Amino acid sequence: MQGMQGPDRSQGAGGQGSAGEKIALSPLLPFSPAPLRILGLDPGTATTGYGVIDVVDGDVHLVDFGVIETPAGDAPETRLLSIYRQLNDLLTRHQPTRAAVEQLFFGRNITTAIAVGQARGVLLLALAEAGIPISEYSPPKVKEAITGYGKAEKAQMQLMVRHLLNLEESPHPDDAADALAVALTHARYVAFEEAIEK
Repeated sequence: MQGMQGPDRSQGAGGQGSAGEKIALSPLLPFSPAPLRILGLDPGTATTGYGVIDVVDGDVHLVDFGVIETPAGDAPETRLLSIYRQLNDLLTRHQPTRAAVEQLFFGRNITTAIAVGQARGVLLLALAEAGIPISEYSPPKVKEAITGYGKAEKAQMQLMVRHLLNLEESPHPDDAADALAVALTHARYVAFEEAIEK
């Protein structure tokens, strides 16, 4: 499992990633004012991206991002077990209060979609077992929440993630950047739900 940590303020741990202290609120949906630690996940069998952010008083802070990887030559059940164990390690390390998972997008490759669906199932199982509330977002919903346009290109998404987290460069690999976008999306939707309840 490869990761790149940002400053973990809630636990007092330093990190290797580049992250800013605060960001200004976007003209889109604001971020939740309630303190949250959100784990975003972009599922895949070979590579599952993850991103962890803290939301404090409407500001977002990067905690960690990276990928869960499994060897291509391993049996499917072995790879799924590895994903399960690596995610549990992440949950123990970061103690997220919420989780956001990207929904499955059915493209032309049905075989790939089935494999991704299996990985998603393992992720959801591990999160449910840990008692972490889960929200799921489709790719267009994530794009809309981050850029304001549900059909945004990948380059636009990466630029906005970089801007929202005040990073010097876009997060890599792409799976990790996608996972951070999912986490940021959840922070926005939580704020929207809180506004409606008031």
